[in-house]
Amino acid sequence: MEIDLNADLGEGFGPYQMGEDEAMLDIVSSANVACGYHAGDPVIMDKTVRMALARQIDVGAHVGFPDMMGFGRRQIQADPLELANYVVYQMGALAGIAKRAGHRVTHMSFHGALGNMAAASYELAEPLVRALAEFDRDLIISVSTNTEIERAADHIGMRTANTFLADRAYDDQGALVSRKLEGAVIKDRAAVLARVKQLLEDGTITTITGNTLKIAVQSILLHGDTPGAVELARTVRGVIESAGGRVVPVSKLVR
Repeated sequence: MEIDLNADLGEGFGPYQMGEDEAMLDIVSSANVACGYHAGDPVIMDKTVRMALARQIDVGAHVGFPDMMGFGRRQIQADPLELANYVVYQMGALAGIAKRAGHRVTHMSFHGALGNMAAASYELAEPLVRALAEFDRDLIISVSTNTEIERAADHIGMRTANTFLADRAYDDQGALVSRKLEGAVIKDRAAVLARVKQLLEDGTITTITGNTLKIAVQSILLHGDTPGAVELARTVRGVIESAGGRVVPVSKLVR
């Protein structure tokens, strides 16, 4: 079994650091880099890209609302075409920094409230995905299963990588449970590892209601800003490899 292990990184700002990016980059196979809207800045973006390149790790754009104070987790109501411009703006920023460093952007993912809104609304997902196709049709869109983003990408002809969020709860339809609800974020390390093992062994997850749901994934995401993230990522990688799996960048899995 081959699977990508990725993390959201580059989420500091100026002298303020969030997470242990360098240590995470020694463990994961791809990085989702904040592009300066919900977090990050040009210096941090450049540093993260160069560290990833040195380790032959895929770099992806992690795009969100222009809401650094709210870390991109507050909804902004705007015309979908305006939001599409926000997405392309962030993609272009990271692509330029990556090109200068001798790297390239292989994938992207939607962050926080923007991702949640697009996942639930085809009317929003379609113009955002179409803008991505116009920017770079070779991009891989990292998505959770059973979302409107996935459906829009399939309609437009963009490649996707189904991503399992090891520390987030899912409902019976395979959608992420809102962070506002009890149990949405799984903080117990043993519980996260048990979920990864279940996924690797039989391709299923247990939903927040206790039901079993079969999902096909190419990538496992761990949030780099949570306490103990590095040790958890190291342990998850160990679980994958001890089960006979191999951790590889997402660009090598999605054709």
